[in-house]
Amino acid sequence: MRGRAGRTAWDAGPVTGVVDRILGLPGWLVLLVAGSVIFAEDALFVGFVLPGETVALLAGAAAKIGDASLPWVLVVVVLTAIVGDTVGYEVGRHLGTRVLEWRLFDSRRERVEDAQRFLARRGGSAVFLGRWIAFFRAVMPFLAGTARMRYPMFLRWNALGGLAWGVTVVLVGWAAGASYARVESSFGRVAAVAAVVVLVAALVVWRVRRRRARLGG
Repeated sequence: MRGRAGRTAWDAGPVTGVVDRILGLPGWLVLLVAGSVIFAEDALFVGFVLPGETVALLAGAAAKIGDASLPWVLVVVVLTAIVGDTVGYEVGRHLGTRVLEWRLFDSRRERVEDAQRFLARRGGSAVFLGRWIAFFRAVMPFLAGTARMRYPMFLRWNALGGLAWGVTVVLVGWAAGASYARVESSFGRVAAVAAVVVLVAALVVWRVRRRRARLGG
């Protein structure tokens, strides 16, 4: 089966096969999977095992070389990020610190405390900034609700964060998809997959270094 970039079925190893299958999903299924994972990341702490950022990147790539629509990917990613955060906030507001007693958090106590201190220090802006760090993205809405942050303030920073994060990550994925399509047409699919992996890895390394520099400062 061919996609927009003229892909054909090809068996050259597990990584290439997985990427090809993901990028070859029907557009509606890309939207469903991306929206579900991103919502659950913030509302149900799924981000501990599957960061929504990864799914949003792949959805952006699928918008370039698959069957997904870029405007719809942007809408779904941004809205589910905002709604997921709102649900997480309400969970924190109504269940409070009882949730922190779950075994899920046993190995993450120090990071939860870091997030609590960050929230106490930065206030509403911590909701926006936390959106860019996977662990904080999963717990910050809940912690904001537990801390009884005023909802209008939370909503304002949540909406700004969801919009900025969603658009940025999807467009990075879209750019990676463009690179995939160009490289594939010239050098083949192995080189195209390598280009996508290198681009995403470079983004991750840049973010880790930026975070370390900020914490060190």
